[in-house]
Order: sequence, then structure tokens, then C-alpha cells
Amino acid sequence: MVGGMGAVADEVAVMVSRLAELSAIVEDDAARIDVLAGLERLKAAAAAAQYEVMVQFAESQRAARRGMGFAERHALRGVPEQIGLATKTSPSAAARQLGQARALACHLPGTFALLRTGEISEFAATFVVNETSHLDPEQRRQVDARLAGEITGIGPRRVQGLARRYAIEADPAAAVARASRARKDRRVGVRPAPDTMAVISALLPCEQGVAAYAALRRHADGVIATGGDGRSRDQIMADTLVERLTGQATADAVSAEIGLVMTDTSLLGDDNEAAELPGYGPIPADTARDITRRAGDRHSDDVGRARVFLRRLFTDPATGIIADCDPKRRRFDGTLARLLTYRDGGTCRDPYCDAPIRHFDHIHPYSHDGVTRPGNGRGTCARGNYVKQQPGWTIRLVDPFRHIVETTTPTGHRYQSRPPPAPGHRVGAQPRAA
Repeated sequence: MVGGMGAVADEVAVMVSRLAELSAIVEDDAARIDVLAGLERLKAAAAAAQYEVMVQFAESQRAARRGMGFAERHALRGVPEQIGLATKTSPSAAARQLGQARALACHLPGTFALLRTGEISEFAATFVVNETSHLDPEQRRQVDARLAGEITGIGPRRVQGLARRYAIEADPAAAVARASRARKDRRVGVRPAPDTMAVISALLPCEQGVAAYAALRRHADGVIATGGDGRSRDQIMADTLVERLTGQATADAVSAEIGLVMTDTSLLGDDNEAAELPGYGPIPADTARDITRRAGDRHSDDVGRARVFLRRLFTDPATGIIADCDPKRRRFDGTLARLLTYRDGGTCRDPYCDAPIRHFDHIHPYSHDGVTRPGNGRGTCARGNYVKQQPGWTIRLVDPFRHIVETTTPTGHRYQSRPPPAPGHRVGAQPRAA
């Protein structure tokens, strides 16, 4: 950054430092409440300023790409990725932010003005953007004009309700079409929850979701009515869901192949160093040992017992990076690909990207004599792999010992990432921009 923009960045840095000193300056509770209110407005105003800069950056990049002869559909490739690196968010989250920024700046001037002055929160502004996304620009401005005088002083959920009502009234047919399209987006997801639990969720048409839940509840009520088995209604419903989805006799009998990353002392001794379950995250050593015991119990008469296949993983004792794995496997899915998945923690190696690994990328391109070995490989999401093919993007291995990969963006900013440390090793360098 040079010139005026560099001075602006320096000013923002000073403001951040100044904020860190606020708690030492404020001395009474009344003033603290005033500061809290002011900071909330500042958060909203900062979000608005960030949106404006995003839109300016995107338009500048679009113009530059057009000048290079790129087709319009490719003019914004790589822009969300650069925004995500700067804001420490994933590319997909950055793309959503950019879409929201463009909607507010171009089609929702009233809502944007309220965000700029801190009269509404970023959360409330997001609801307005989402609930009007199916309208054409003119209809969106009409809804925005109606909302501008009504959404201050109320909670975000009421803002959402008003925006949805006015959007439906602006174009009832479009609202029906939007509901029809939404049904095509039905999907299932899973995410980690605290205490070695996981949340599996399904986005379904409303009647299907209600019917599925009602069926689980009816079954649980029937079990309880016949005397029960010591489980609560919620436990029965959860177990029944697993049994019906997997076809197993009991919820505990789900077979799985687990890449369990743990130290030898955690596995064989009484060390409490957390193990790592790729696709989930850290789990207590005792839980990992219990999984291992279940996997090794070959003499149990319990037909409902799970069959758990473990893959041994070996770490470099100096770096703590997973360096090799047991070549034995149940499927022909490639030991090397599995190794990279385990080493990179199951998620994209691009800084701040939490998307699951979908591609395995050569750091030094295969087309330029790059070797297909663990040191020259990294796991990425599909988006992260494709964007590196765009002009101005480069990746290189700057530290083979710790497998630190540096990404350089078209603006010349550099970001580094390294694999997560294996159990028994401490976290090293974090992604940083140069």
C-alpha cells in the first residue's frame, strides 16, 4: 500500500490500539454503559465501511480483468479469496459478504445509511439483504424505502419479519417461486459439538421436516408406553435416527473407518494428551482409548457391537507434522491421499478456509516437474485449488521442515499456513500476511 491508502491503514491501526485502552479510561458504570452503546454503533459503522471498501476493491479488480481481456463471467474470480485472506474468513464466507455489500451499496440505500450511522446492527442489515434477495433492483429499493423508517429501535427478528412481509407484498409471485427454488437446496450437514458430540442437520421442505420429527417422536412415545428401557425420549429419538439412517441394529453398532491421530503414550499408557479425530477434531485420550478397545474386542458376543477400523498415523518427532501412515486400507482410495487428508486436518490448507478437502494440489506444479510426494502436496477445497490458476496467484513451499506454504495474491500480499500440530506437539506459527 502506498500514498493515501497507506495513511488510512495506519489511522485504522491507531484506532484499534486506542480501543484496547478504553477499559482503563472508563471509571464508573454509567460511563461504561455509554461506552458499550457507542462501541455497538461503532461496530455497525465499521461493518458499513468494510462493505464499501469491498465493493470498491471488487469493481477495481473487475475493471482490471476486463482490461486484460477476461470475459465478464470471469472478471471477479479470485476477489472473494483475497477478501477472505484480508478479513480472516473462508472464501465462501467472503463471497457472501461481498454479495451483501453489493446489495446494500447498490440496492438498499436506506438500510445502508442506517448501518453507517450505527442505528441498526450488521445482523439486522443481513436480514434485510436476505429477505429481499429475490426482488428486482427497483422492488428492492421500494421495500428499502418502507423499511427505513420502521427498523430502528426494534430487534433483528422483527426486522426480518417486516422485511419478509414487505418483500412478499412487493412481488407475491416471486415469493412463491423463491419457496419452490428453496426446495432444491435441501441438504444434510454435520458439524462438531462440545464434549465429543456432533450435530447432524437436515434442511428440508417444511412438511417433510415436520413429518420426520413426528415419526421419531411417535416411535419414542411407543417405546416409553411399553415400559421403556431407561432412556429418555430425546435419547430414544436420537438412537432411532441413527438406526434408521444406517440400517444398524443399534445406534452403537455403526461401523466406521477412523483415522485416529494420537501419541503412543496416549494410546498405550495413561497420558491425557488429546487425540485428533479427522473430520471432527480433538477428543479426550480416554475416549480414543475406548474406541480402540471396542475395535480390538474380537471375542464379544454382542452382535450390535460396532466394527471400528483404525488407521495408524506416524508423526515427525521434531516438527509434530504427520509424515507417514499405515499402508493397509479397506478401500482403493490411495494411501497418499489419505495421508494428506490426515496431515492437513481434513480441511483446506488455505489460511482461514474451513471447507473440507476436495482436491490434492501439487505445490510445485506437476506440469513443471513437481513430484507426487507428501512434501509437495496439500489438501485444498475445490475453490482454493482453482483460484490458484488465476493470473497473479502463486504458492510455494518456504519451509519444507515444517511444511509452511506461502500464498501470494495478485495485490502482492503474502499469507502463510502450516499443517495443524499432531497430538503431543504445540501449535506453531499461525497464518500471517506480509
